[in-house]
Amino acid sequence: MKIVIQRVKEAQVEVAGKLVGKITTGALIFLGVAKEDALADADYLVSKVINLRMFEDKDGKMNLSGLEVNAEFLVVSQFTLYGNCDKGRRPSFDDAADPQKGEELYNYFVDALKKQNVKVETGEFRAMMDVSLINDGPVTFIIESRK
Repeated sequence: MKIVIQRVKEAQVEVAGKLVGKITTGALIFLGVAKEDALADADYLVSKVINLRMFEDKDGKMNLSGLEVNAEFLVVSQFTLYGNCDKGRRPSFDDAADPQKGEELYNYFVDALKKQNVKVETGEFRAMMDVSLINDGPVTFIIESRK
């Protein structure tokens, strides 16, 4: 699995003009699932996300985790994170999980994150989404479960 996590002041996602998820201070997480991913990959990333010290302390240092600042999380599925652009002009998505597996692991990730007693909002799996955010920093990290 691969995530792009962005610290945000606010973020929201709309589907067909309807608001489906909105957060304030926290993190927007774009989540991609690969063919070989399993539940352990999701568990690893949930632990990383919830404990990542990406929020500033009183001295302005990134020293606090999402748990410590009551961060909110918006999770959006994004299979294009596994788009390979090495050859030609059209990305190949051969490494991305099929939709059924992708949705299963996406939902597992979301449920596992909710068990951390934080606010979690989501987009809509396999939908065209309009995502908007106010990036805080900007602070952006890419984390992979299989490194």
